[in-house]
Amino acid sequence: MVQTKPKFLSFEEYLSYNDGTEHLYELLNGELIEVPPESGEHVQIANRLFLVFALLLGTDRVRGHGLELEVRGEPRNRYPDLTILRAEHIEQLKPRNTIRLSMAPPLLVIEIVSPGELQRDRDYVAKRMQYQDHAIPEYWIVDPQLQTVLLLELKNDVYIEVTTLSGNAPVRSTQFGDLISTSQIFAIASKENESDDRSL
Repeated sequence: MVQTKPKFLSFEEYLSYNDGTEHLYELLNGELIEVPPESGEHVQIANRLFLVFALLLGTDRVRGHGLELEVRGEPRNRYPDLTILRAEHIEQLKPRNTIRLSMAPPLLVIEIVSPGELQRDRDYVAKRMQYQDHAIPEYWIVDPQLQTVLLLELKNDVYIEVTTLSGNAPVRSTQFGDLISTSQIFAIASKENESDDRSL
């Protein structure tokens, strides 16, 4: 038996849909596109950053890849790798882990670039425009292939590139100050692995 995919005429209609699974979907031209799982390296980087912000703000203000962000354009929603919430979001997100366009924007979103040209364009171009349109004050693009962190800040409704960091440079958030170094973001796992290898 062939199952037909549901077609949604509005974001509200999509929000009321439940297929009984834990899958994440992007809504593209009214159709569901399943979001694939991330690589282990991707998850490790996200976990390091989650820990840094959780120690600073508490775990309730930091959301991982499961947080859904309504955006304009296509697809109509995104799942940032890390999102820093406003205090008011904690209560608003209890019914559903979705920040709507009608809500205040989160303070910061972080995307970790996956390999491939399409994925790079998505994080560097498409998401940048959508997050800018959503008026998110700060956007980081963490690029494991280049081992760089691009910091963007919203000024006069447009993202400006504050700096691109590499090496052992401290990553300074425009809102939260110095948080971590680029070498900590990219190199902790390999250093731990080297220690584990020596102990064998």
